[in-house]
Amino acid sequence: METTRISLLGEPVDLVTPAEVMAFTARRIASGERGVVANHNLHSLYLVRREPEMRAFYGGADLIELDSTPMIFWGRLTRKPVSRSHRCTYLDWREAFWALAEQEHWRVFYLGGAPGVAERAMASLRGRHPRAILAGRDGYFDATPGSADNDAVLAEINAFRPDVLFVGMGMPRQELWIGRHYERLERGVVFPVGAAFDYEAGVQTAAPRWLGRIGLEWAFRLASSPGRMAERYLVEPWSLIPAAFTDLVQAYAGRREPAEASPITG
Repeated sequence: METTRISLLGEPVDLVTPAEVMAFTARRIASGERGVVANHNLHSLYLVRREPEMRAFYGGADLIELDSTPMIFWGRLTRKPVSRSHRCTYLDWREAFWALAEQEHWRVFYLGGAPGVAERAMASLRGRHPRAILAGRDGYFDATPGSADNDAVLAEINAFRPDVLFVGMGMPRQELWIGRHYERLERGVVFPVGAAFDYEAGVQTAAPRWLGRIGLEWAFRLASSPGRMAERYLVEPWSLIPAAFTDLVQAYAGRREPAEASPITG
């Protein structure tokens, strides 16, 4: 599999569709290879500029989804080869994933959420996909490398032998946890998925998908949790102005950066 990797707002992203993410996952599982599928949005672009471990995490990811319609709009404005079909996030491919997981008998482990959320989410998923092979636990544990809590979580995951590991502990905690412990995970394709199982459990309401398609999903989240999201959506994007200026110069001053074809094995 070969994908196109571009630089957008100063950071690399892969131009893949949800179907291509599923194909990548299936190939890695079939070959017994591990992998990390990351995702970039405006919040992560802010964090990688301030947290060296976040930059290292993205540097080691096998695939970096484009999880932001505003970034897609910006890419089109700056003449990048990007389209709406490249929007990829859990909510975009969830049904395709669970249908494939059930069909292929994938073993899926979910780590994250408050106590009880994983159980409620798995019950809901089993109602729609009764042959799904699921396990999971909450994200309320001491995630310090070497702690007894953390070692027990890693042992539980490895004992289950997942084909796919979803880590939903919020950004950047989930990315930092994956980056610090990836070498201790014996198998599986790993996805940081934020509040994915909160949505499956019904403890959070996802924005209507049509809002995502027009680039206003952020407004729904801001209205739903203004105290928690105000800085993320109203303050952090201003830090990207220098990178945005660079994109504009490259696009309109004759110094466009060519897209890079990157082989994605598995």
